[in-house]
Amino acid sequence: MPGDHLVGPPPRPRRPRPGHPGTARHAARTAAAAPRAAADLGRAAAPELEPDPAAAAEGLGDIDRLAARAADTGIRDVTWRGDRRPLPPEIDQSAFRVIQEAVTNVVCHSGTHACRVDIGFGHDELSLEVVENGHGLAHTHPGGGGFGLLGMRERVALLSGQFTAGPRPEGGFRVAARLPA
Repeated sequence: MPGDHLVGPPPRPRRPRPGHPGTARHAARTAAAAPRAAADLGRAAAPELEPDPAAAAEGLGDIDRLAARAADTGIRDVTWRGDRRPLPPEIDQSAFRVIQEAVTNVVCHSGTHACRVDIGFGHDELSLEVVENGHGLAHTHPGGGGFGLLGMRERVALLSGQFTAGPRPEGGFRVAARLPA
């Protein structure tokens, strides 16, 4: 008869010890460590683009300093459009971080080491654009594929802005954001 070979209750599945692979705690720790690991990879690939530890909170006023630090590996041209004006700190700092991350992506993933940065002050918005003419995301460092684009997208969304990133028809890659200002 089917099932005659079974004697006693079925064996209980073994539960992994807390913190070992296969547990929720391990998954949470791994997920929490991922952004740190991605940041470490970015620092190793482009240390000159890291935030200046002496600066409390960098904003768009620090773009020229970022460009000077990244002259050999990143920004080739910064264009300012519109009437520059003070911005709310969260907009100012987030705009700087989006540009910084986009330039880091150029250095790490594009196959070129030059990009153009455009910052536009509109009537009620701030527009940002970072464009490179390389190979887009074709060249990546081993272990790449971090959270740069996702982080930029989330940063902009938290401020009710718009974010786009992708390959350009004529080649290269474009990151653009619009933030309320």
